[in-house]
Amino acid sequence: MIKGNLSVNHLLGIKYLNYSDVNLIFKTADYFKEVINRPIKKVPSLRDLTIANLFFENSTRTKLSFELAQKRLSADVINFSANQSSISKGENLVDTVKNILAMKVDMIVIRHPAPGAALYLSKKVNSCIINAGDGTHEHPTQALLDAYSLIEKFGELTNRKILILGDIMHSRVALSNIFLLVKLGAQVKLCGPKTLIPRDIETLGVSYEINLNKGLKWCDAINVLRIQNERMNQRYFPSIREYSNLYGLDELKLKELNKKFVILHPGPINRGVEISSSLADSSQSVILDQVQNGVAIRMAITYLLASKLLI
Repeated sequence: MIKGNLSVNHLLGIKYLNYSDVNLIFKTADYFKEVINRPIKKVPSLRDLTIANLFFENSTRTKLSFELAQKRLSADVINFSANQSSISKGENLVDTVKNILAMKVDMIVIRHPAPGAALYLSKKVNSCIINAGDGTHEHPTQALLDAYSLIEKFGELTNRKILILGDIMHSRVALSNIFLLVKLGAQVKLCGPKTLIPRDIETLGVSYEINLNKGLKWCDAINVLRIQNERMNQRYFPSIREYSNLYGLDELKLKELNKKFVILHPGPINRGVEISSSLADSSQSVILDQVQNGVAIRMAITYLLASKLLI
């Protein structure tokens, strides 16, 4: 097992991690990826801990990935759904979590629609908090598994050219990826309609390209994001069809490039909108690798943070 300690007591966002933290997470994930590819996929590392997964937004991949990671570590797991809880009766977030912790729960994984919810909770309760996505703010475990998947392909990310395509404004995945890729020395360019690019985003050390063809000629890898319709309160482009024509990734746009690059997508995929089915399923795609790596990364993070509780 890899030895070392994280500099943080929670995983609230990529911006709170230093370079050594990220390397430690990746090295620990290497070990756990080997574990989950064994015939017996469990280790007894956290058999004395109980973890509660609190999801206040719909989730499939992230929720299942966290739960599987926790069970692979032999932790006891409680899954909490907001629409079936006292939250629907008016109880506030802090009171709900304090009641859960009173049952001798050791760690909290939370997804919440409010930006900063995980940080707020970490200041109000005495528990380890892991952010599984807070509104349009951050999704740190997704960024870590994305970068880990890229490192598997490239070896390292220093000076690698990564294009992030799509709805940057409403995507917590985009922000966490920007923070992490810049931290790891990659060059990051954003692409999409100007209406979906946050103002002053260049201050984070990235650039913007409105033309997808130019962006594709530039990049070594492309992370394709979906349109976050559930977070939009107004129309940001004329139609899905026009968006797909201009910014959807398909064979026609790649035909004249005569180059190969790595394709990522955090899911869920809207096939035929932001990416064609044939490209999503092609040899250039690492989408299913991302899913597998997500379990290893979440095992690593959970183990490293839990280790601090067990000292």
